[in-house]
Amino acid sequence: MIAPDRPRRSALYLPASNARAIEKARNLPADVIILDLEDAVAPEAKADARAAAVAAVQQGGFGNREVAIRANGLDTEWGAADLEAIAGSGADAVLVPKVSTPHDIAACEAALASAPAAMQLWAMIETCTVIGQLDAVAAMAGSTRLSLWIMGVNDLAKEMRARLTPDRTPFLPALTLAVCAARAHGVTILDGVCNEFRDLSVFRAEAEQGLLYGFDGKTLIHPDQITPCNEVFSPGEAELTQARAIIDAFALPENAGKGAIRVDGKMAELLHLEQAKRLVAIAERIGALS
Repeated sequence: MIAPDRPRRSALYLPASNARAIEKARNLPADVIILDLEDAVAPEAKADARAAAVAAVQQGGFGNREVAIRANGLDTEWGAADLEAIAGSGADAVLVPKVSTPHDIAACEAALASAPAAMQLWAMIETCTVIGQLDAVAAMAGSTRLSLWIMGVNDLAKEMRARLTPDRTPFLPALTLAVCAARAHGVTILDGVCNEFRDLSVFRAEAEQGLLYGFDGKTLIHPDQITPCNEVFSPGEAELTQARAIIDAFALPENAGKGAIRVDGKMAELLHLEQAKRLVAIAERIGALS
C-alpha cells in the first residue's frame, strides 16, 4: 500500500470556456482542477475552449493544485487536435473520456508522443464495454503514462439505462470492480460527481460512500462541494492517533520481528502497520499542501 505522490481528495471540473470560473479556481482549496473541453463545452465553442485551456495553464497561478485538461474523445472531430494542444500545454495531466479498451489507452499514448515525460494520462471509466476489461485497461499503467482513473457514473447510467439514485445501487458492483482493478495496478482512482450541489448533506453521504469503497477522492461540479469533500477524504484525528500508536508499538525493541502484537487491547498485524504508515504519510502530504 504505497501512499500516493500527492493527495487528490477533490477534483473540480470547470468549463475551459469560463475564464471567470478559472480565475476563481486559482484560489480554491481543491487538490485538482480539471479544465473541461468535453461535456461542458458546446460544439461551436470547442476550438476557443481549447485555446483558453492552454492559455490558462501557461498563465499559471494554480499554486500546489494539479491542473488537468479533459479532452474530447479521439473518435470525435476535436479529439486529435485537443491531444496535440494539451501535449504542449504544460498541464500536469490529460483526461480522456469514454475509454473502453486497452487499445484506447494505446491510441492516446501515441497521440501524446511529443508531450513531456512528466505529463500523466488519466482516463474516464464510464462505458459498459470497459467494465468487462477493467483489469486489462489498468494493466496499461505498466507501459504508458496512465496513472489515474475517474468514474463517470452519469454516462454509465445512460448506457446501462439504469436509474441514478442517491444510494447508487445499480453501480455498486462496477465501483467495486474498478477500485480492485486500479489497486491491482497502482492506479489512483477518483469517484464520480454528485449531481446534487445545493444539498451538501446528500453530497457528503455520497462522498462517504466513495471513501467506504476505497476511492482516493471525488470529482466535483461546484466549489461548495470542495470543503466537505476534503474533510471526508482526509484522515481524521482518531484514525491518525490509532495509526501512530500502531507504528510506535511495532517500533519497540520487544516487538522487533513480530508479525502480530497487541495495541490498545486490539490485535495489530504487519498489514495494519503498513496501513498505518500510509495513513500518516497521506496526512503529512495534505499538511504540506496546506
